[in-house]
Amino acid sequence: MRARNDKPQKSKKSAALLGLGLDSNDDQKRITRGKNFLLAGGSEETHGRMQETAIKVNEHLDRKGKRLEDVSPKELLDVINDAVS
Repeated sequence: MRARNDKPQKSKKSAALLGLGLDSNDDQKRITRGKNFLLAGGSEETHGRMQETAIKVNEHLDRKGKRLEDVSPKELLDVINDAVS
């Protein structure tokens, strides 16, 4: 029980990238987890591209000293576009 003057604790913000590949024609089940991302499915090529993109996004954020949960959607889109080009 909390005292009357105690303020409720703020919950920490969290964020993650979720990648879903839907183009697999084989029976392989591809799942990759990493720092703030989960990738599932896709052909070998698609899954590899998702992995590369997620890693590059994290590297970019690390260089800037930012966390995924702290960037705006527009900034994240810019980072992703840079990663895939």
